Amino acid sequence: MGSCGTWAWQELLVLLSSLLWLWADSAQPTPPGPTPNPGPQLKFRLAGYPRKHNEGRVEVFYNDEWGTICDDDFTLANAHVLCRHLGFVAAVGWAHSAKYGKGVGRIWLDNVNCAGGEKSIGDCKHRGWGNSDCSHEEDAGVVCKDERIPGFKDSNVIESEQSHVEEVRLRPVVSGARRQLPVSEGIVEVRYKDGWAQICDEGWDSRNSRVVCGMMGFPAEKKVNRNFYKRLKRAARMKGRSLRPSGRLVSKSQPKQKHREDVGPRKRLFSERQQLNYRLHSVSCTGTEVHLSMCAFEFYRGNASAACRAGMPAVVSCVPGPLFTTANGHKKKQRQQQQGQQRIRLKGGAKVGEGRVEVLKSSEWGTICDDRWNLLSASVVCRELGFGSAKEALTGARMGQGTGPIHLNEVQCLGTEKSLWSCPFKNITQEDCKHTEDAAVRCNIPYMGYETLIRLAGGRTMFEGRVEVKQGSKWGTVCSDGWTTKEAMVACRQLGLGYSLHAVTETWYWDASNVTEMVLSGVKCAGHEMSLSHCQHHGTSLSCRNTGTRFAAGVICSETASDLLLHASLVQETAYIEDRPLHMLYCAAEENCLASSARLANWPYGHRRLLRFSSQIHNNGRADFRPKAGRHSWVWHECHRHYHSMDIFTHYDILTPNGTKVAEGHKASFCLEDTECEEGVAKRYECANFGEQGITVGCWDLYRHDIDCQWIDITDVKPGNYILQVVINPNFEVAESDFTNNAMKCNCKYDGHRIWVHSCHIGDALSEEANRRFERYPGQLNNQIS
Repeated sequence: MGSCGTWAWQELLVLLSSLLWLWADSAQPTPPGPTPNPGPQLKFRLAGYPRKHNEGRVEVFYNDEWGTICDDDFTLANAHVLCRHLGFVAAVGWAHSAKYGKGVGRIWLDNVNCAGGEKSIGDCKHRGWGNSDCSHEEDAGVVCKDERIPGFKDSNVIESEQSHVEEVRLRPVVSGARRQLPVSEGIVEVRYKDGWAQICDEGWDSRNSRVVCGMMGFPAEKKVNRNFYKRLKRAARMKGRSLRPSGRLVSKSQPKQKHREDVGPRKRLFSERQQLNYRLHSVSCTGTEVHLSMCAFEFYRGNASAACRAGMPAVVSCVPGPLFTTANGHKKKQRQQQQGQQRIRLKGGAKVGEGRVEVLKSSEWGTICDDRWNLLSASVVCRELGFGSAKEALTGARMGQGTGPIHLNEVQCLGTEKSLWSCPFKNITQEDCKHTEDAAVRCNIPYMGYETLIRLAGGRTMFEGRVEVKQGSKWGTVCSDGWTTKEAMVACRQLGLGYSLHAVTETWYWDASNVTEMVLSGVKCAGHEMSLSHCQHHGTSLSCRNTGTRFAAGVICSETASDLLLHASLVQETAYIEDRPLHMLYCAAEENCLASSARLANWPYGHRRLLRFSSQIHNNGRADFRPKAGRHSWVWHECHRHYHSMDIFTHYDILTPNGTKVAEGHKASFCLEDTECEEGVAKRYECANFGEQGITVGCWDLYRHDIDCQWIDITDVKPGNYILQVVINPNFEVAESDFTNNAMKCNCKYDGHRIWVHSCHIGDALSEEANRRFERYPGQLNNQIS
């Protein structure tokens, strides 16, 4: 029994030792042989144009080949992961639809879905490497926060600096242009490493100049006096002199104050004291390119100090558009305007040179369908309007939906046309397009430096704060007397921050800087200006009712805004007259919805004559329309048992043809809600149970003709021919991307018993001549309206 037990213990020990050996063996590193092959090392780079160093099209090096990423399902979380790959701490945005230009080669990733914390883009969900149904028109880009990861080794970030040109500038060389903006003449330079390099002008022609001028925001180029610059180069080379910022040629061997020589009777140079560094040569453009990188050219390789011996730096002179010319140019613009109205315009953009493209056809403004809309056609639009070439050709109503007809479809410009109307296009049919496909543009505009004269202080984000402006060398605040949405819109535009969300008149909670002096007061803007300095103001004679930083002007800006407009034809279809007994108008009288003469009436006997109609107000913008006042300050009206979220939402007026009001009323915000929405858009706002008020993008609020105050009291109006006018958001309480379409007008004839309403249209929907005909309309002889 004992020997048997001993044998059993020996067997058990052997078994345990073998198990321990197996466990220890499994804990050792796996030998290289059987290890599965890890995926190829990923490399990343930013490419494209135009861009800064921290943004661009994302390109991935996988399986020995560079490729792009499709923008399908792309999110900010994806951008965070990619920016960390590139050595930046985080992403601040991303771009779709090949904003930075179309890549070449493979599209490596599609339908990427990251949580944001992944260490590699390969760890995110996607369709598989190389499995994509996209084209390069859908290449994704990122905008990274301009802050590097500490200690980041960028061995996996490849910059293909030898194969593309991205940043270009004009360096002025004429002394008179040193401080004058915009710079319209100078040496063409390209960004190279940490500095700038020149282009050899051998073979340079006007087509190359046209491309550079377009990039700089100018519609056209003009001939340069090349001999003048050539004489300067020869003089400097022969006499051993360098160019100093003083504007004179100065000998290297003599002190500056003892040698002086003017170069030419009118022009002198002020260039940096440096040796020319040529980077490009043999540039050959067709003239239709929107960026120099799209032209054919060659790089100088190695030491380029001896390059371009037969030439000189390329010099370009551009013709500024009407908005950016001097006083003489302004007079020229006025003369051009007197010759005839322009047949193209931009609407709905936050900045100068961007917006939805609208064209004038048959005296009516309409939009363009985005089918085949590209940079060539967009550039023709931009140059026709006095800007440079197009930075972006936007599709899908990216600048909001227009109204009225869609005039053109499949516009296909070559890029050389003087006007969009010279380009081939198709006339629209009802089935072709909807306003969700309205085309838009972003144009290159000249650098004016306006953003350096304004800043925000104390805000929680970069989009809000107290406004501070620079007057001379001194920063100061702006008086908030009369500070409205229009002034705030100009401030946000000057800051480059989009639209104004709120105009703030008390900013004590943003008092975060040491600036206490007020330097600007009496600011009154029309709303379209590029800078607050272009608005009316008191100048040096400051006057402010409420002084101190507590009452300094402030803004809250937003990249998007709402855009309200009235359904004009519905007003025309539903207008009628009702004689309503006074005993049914007590609530209306309480809300000031009757003419002032109603106070003298013999209540409750008698009646008031009311012009009634329905109003359907659409939000065609890119942000919900929300009342400025918070719900805590909404006013409860016991009589009608509803809250008013705005003091005045619409004005209803009857005008004589010369504009004199003969009857007026106002419609307080009965309740802002989504009555109906377009297909696929969900309602967000309703009035029931003290609900949130507003109008969602793609929805409309309907005020039926049979509700109280949806009328104009015309009891005292005499028979005659009049204009019915409805203005939405008349006091600009809520910011919109476009206030010019807030008014609607109709012709109407009142014979004392009946009224005929016709020719209803949005205020800016017709040509200037058609508007003049509308205002001079002699009236109806009968009710047959043709």
